Amino acid sequence: MIQKTLFAGSAAKPALALLAAGGFCINGSMAVQAAEKKSYTRVPFAAFESQMSDALLGSDKYEKPVWNLHDALHLPKWLSMSVEQRTRYETQDGQFKANGRGGDQQIALQTDFWLQANLGKFRAGAEFLDARALGADSGSGVNNTHADNADFIQGYAAWADQNIFYSGYGAEVIAGRQTLNFGSRRLVARNAMRNTINSFTGARLRLVDYNHWQFNGFVTMPVIRYPTAAADILDETHEFDEEDTHTWFSGGILEVSDLFRGVNSEVYLYHLDEGDSQRNQTRNRRYFTPGMRFYLKPKKGQFDFQTETIGQFGSVRSSTAAGNGRDQDHEAWYQHLDVGYTFDIAWSPRLALEYDYASGDHDPNDNKDQRFDTLYGARRFEFGPTGMYGAFARANLNSPGLRIAASPTADVLLGLSHRIHWLAEDKDSWTTANLRDTSGNTDNYIGQQLELNARWDFNSSLNFETGWAHLFKGSFAKDTANAPAKEDVDYFYVQSQLRF
Repeated sequence: MIQKTLFAGSAAKPALALLAAGGFCINGSMAVQAAEKKSYTRVPFAAFESQMSDALLGSDKYEKPVWNLHDALHLPKWLSMSVEQRTRYETQDGQFKANGRGGDQQIALQTDFWLQANLGKFRAGAEFLDARALGADSGSGVNNTHADNADFIQGYAAWADQNIFYSGYGAEVIAGRQTLNFGSRRLVARNAMRNTINSFTGARLRLVDYNHWQFNGFVTMPVIRYPTAAADILDETHEFDEEDTHTWFSGGILEVSDLFRGVNSEVYLYHLDEGDSQRNQTRNRRYFTPGMRFYLKPKKGQFDFQTETIGQFGSVRSSTAAGNGRDQDHEAWYQHLDVGYTFDIAWSPRLALEYDYASGDHDPNDNKDQRFDTLYGARRFEFGPTGMYGAFARANLNSPGLRIAASPTADVLLGLSHRIHWLAEDKDSWTTANLRDTSGNTDNYIGQQLELNARWDFNSSLNFETGWAHLFKGSFAKDTANAPAKEDVDYFYVQSQLRF
């Protein structure tokens, strides 16, 4: 529970609701009883300390790490500093990707250093990330989502006023290299399980009405993680990341709290204008992506729901090869729906039914493209572990599922998920596996995925997590040309996160 007080000269605001970064919502009230135990939002299992303090909404959402450099070094109040380190061991038995063989294993290391100076309404900060994939081999499919050695994912200057012109509204401007995390995180996200993190260079404007709404608008250039060649990544060749000056990603999202009986909403429009550069050949994606989301947050003894509808239109080239691709009209869409209930009993179990549909390309020969593109979104929270696994994504997919979560104690979270996967279009790819039957004669049933995971927070500085996923292959995963061996796939990981 959070209490927010504005500067003198403005009317007192009721509870803050909704809306900081990451699609994680804030619940507030007019007052907090002194004897009431403070509850916090669970921190994502990733480098995240740079996101914990909000210049407009306060810093009480996440619990301060009990071991922290600020206190240990007796730093002044105006200076923030943190180091975070995640170590994950992951192993996979069996393959689902085209022409794949055997299994694989690796140790994924993510080390993050963040420093920020707070100078009144102004602040300046930088975030340094070192992501490595130890033990990976040439057959593992390692790429720049697994490793990005020693580089800056943020370097920014910002200004924020919690009560601009004594209006009761908050305003914030951030300029420079930064990470973005909006709405449901399906289209724009600061990655959590993935070892590397998307970043962008540009400007972002944020406006907040503490009672009702928040707006984010941005104009940015995506940052390309170098090197991109697998051989260079395996050799741990260092090369600084660069902005893609031929590509622009921009848009705006309006989030409204308590629209009706506790239902929250979002409406947004994103624009991607992609161009080729000497080092980065692209598919020239030129997309407009409008969407809307409505959701009711889970509460004990109550039903909750979420629905998100996304359209996408524009043009895209059929190939990244310069001069070999042809421009295609692009029209695609995506639909998510889930309905859940949280039982008011021990462990507070939540049972949810969910459904996702992401359109696919209907005809490979019609010079049109209907495959949905998730842009810079995250997928672990919906489709299972990513890392070296990542079997499913938001493209050409028709997938219902069941999810159960429970907390035996405040420090332990257990999860079970079961999903069934079909292709949305028979003639299009299972994109993450790079398997396709353009004739459409192979059955479109990919298979079922069962996932179990458990997280234990030793304290606010040290967390542990483990998980297992099993892919029961269906006929498409077994019989399509270039499909690997018919055996099912097992993926297991165990990881620790240290924050200080």
